[in-house]
Amino acid sequence: MKINKPVDAVLFDLDGTLTDTERFYQTAWPKALAHFGYEMEKDMPLKLRSLGRPFAIQQFKDWFGEDFDYQKVREYRKEIVEEMIKENGIPLKPGAKEILTWLRENGILTALVTANDYQRAERYLKKIGLFELFDKIICANMVEKGKPAPDMYAFASKELGLPPERTFAVEDSPNGVTSAYLAGCKVIMIPDLTEPDEELKSKLYARLDNLLMIKGFFSQPQEKL
Repeated sequence: MKINKPVDAVLFDLDGTLTDTERFYQTAWPKALAHFGYEMEKDMPLKLRSLGRPFAIQQFKDWFGEDFDYQKVREYRKEIVEEMIKENGIPLKPGAKEILTWLRENGILTALVTANDYQRAERYLKKIGLFELFDKIICANMVEKGKPAPDMYAFASKELGLPPERTFAVEDSPNGVTSAYLAGCKVIMIPDLTEPDEELKSKLYARLDNLLMIKGFFSQPQEKL
């Protein structure tokens, strides 16, 4: 399949984009909070998708008060997610390995841009056979601010030696889309748990149903969809 768009690099989110693991966090956050005596409203976990520091810390303080111990609750949430992964494995999104392999075969750089720390990201990627398919792995603790700030995608582009406008970012959540958009990347959204609203649509270069549709998208003429 011939690539007709100018594509230098594609930057991918992990949870909810390449792996079907965002649902783990949607379950784990309420459980972790309940363990410490807090109750989450139904829509709260959705707002946490890809939400990095310092935004997540402030969000919890807004919800539960200034004395909320974010680090303690987060550590417990991480334990819950690890148990879920032990029980269920790390399910890949359809086409995840295929699209990364295809991009590499076509000489296109790839980077992972994830809120996970490097050690966990490396462990997960090796477990699911994707580690060798990335040129760079960018984690939230490598920058001052996580998503939705532009820092992570700006840093990923710099690490690849490219201006952000020459990269495509693939995301599933509003916070991730906003981060990539503010950095200047061309954003492809593949929705996971929610569809984009009108405001989010204005930040998108394209909205696709699944990862394998990226092949066809890059093979179309350059005009924005």
